[in-house]
Amino acid sequence: MKALPHHYDGRLTGGPAGYAEVGSSGLPALRMAEPATYDGPGDAWSPEHLLLASVQACFLFTLRAVARLSKIEFTHLELTAEGTVDRRDGVTCFTDIVLRPMLTVPAGVDRARALAMLEKAKKACLVSSSLSTPIRLEPELREAAAGHDFAARE
Repeated sequence: MKALPHHYDGRLTGGPAGYAEVGSSGLPALRMAEPATYDGPGDAWSPEHLLLASVQACFLFTLRAVARLSKIEFTHLELTAEGTVDRRDGVTCFTDIVLRPMLTVPAGVDRARALAMLEKAKKACLVSSSLSTPIRLEPELREAAAGHDFAARE
């Protein structure tokens, strides 16, 4: 990792109606619009979807670092996220985000350590740490080589 502070840039173009385009130096542009729940077309990335995707991507990238430092192997992560938007104290905001990681680990990996690694990744994630929204983790572990699944829920 490069020394802090890090700086990032963004660019958005759009008009009074229709789609917008968001991008950053050297990155492909993303087409954006309001989600269907806000009377948008529902066929483009929305700020709400991007926020969840940012939490998910940050979780994976943080998990990779935590796994390396903890010397715990995993072979695959499937991560679903669900965010709830509601009113709190008169403001419309995300009131809850639930992350459901399905982590596949090699046979023999210590289950308690793997679950602790998931929790540590959630706490260390830059994006999650930057949000005031509570983020809950509902993890499941899958043993790759043994051919059977086992679930562990907090």
